Amino acid sequence: MNKKGILIVLSGFAGSGKGTIIHEVLGRYDNYALSVSATTRAPRKGEVDGVHYFFKSEEEFKEMIAGGELLEYANYVGNYYGTPRRYVKEMLEQGKNVILEIETEGALNIKREYPEAVLVFVMPPSVEEIHNRLVNRGTETDEVIEKRMKKAGFEITVVDRYDYLMINDVLSESVELFNAIVTSQQMSVSRNRDYINDKKKEFEEYLNRKKEN
Repeated sequence: MNKKGILIVLSGFAGSGKGTIIHEVLGRYDNYALSVSATTRAPRKGEVDGVHYFFKSEEEFKEMIAGGELLEYANYVGNYYGTPRRYVKEMLEQGKNVILEIETEGALNIKREYPEAVLVFVMPPSVEEIHNRLVNRGTETDEVIEKRMKKAGFEITVVDRYDYLMINDVLSESVELFNAIVTSQQMSVSRNRDYINDKKKEFEEYLNRKKEN
């Protein structure tokens, strides 16, 4: 069977709980890796280069862009963020399922660049629940919450371009569902062409030996 990892892009509304799902998946299963992004922003206290981010100067980051080293990138509030192609490739070759937590624009860019990627969108059970979760955070103003709700209103218009939709109501069930989606993808015929072809050859050799005998 296919032993190469799968690239999974996880997106969702603010407050959907996608970060919590990823944290639980990484803690429960050992065949996942979280993609480490490159950024030009300065490291915060406690952040380690190569663990939390690959910290780059703006010149280094632009060289990565020019050299085609990024699967996707964006400029957010004056700093660049991007997904290094080499890191993702290395993890996939090691059999790790690589999770990218990025927004819809970056996710669709990844799908164009890497059609085998699996896009999963996470949302709470209702619009009211989205609003309630943002309010209950207690970290954002009413103005910021409304901006996030308007953004969610845009994001819902592109969800039909994703491969899977997950309603994150009960966390433990969402974690199991996420792993089930990836497991199902690993067993898909399209990802196991080489294995199937090997078995075809084995049967041909077996039947030919039977004829000779």
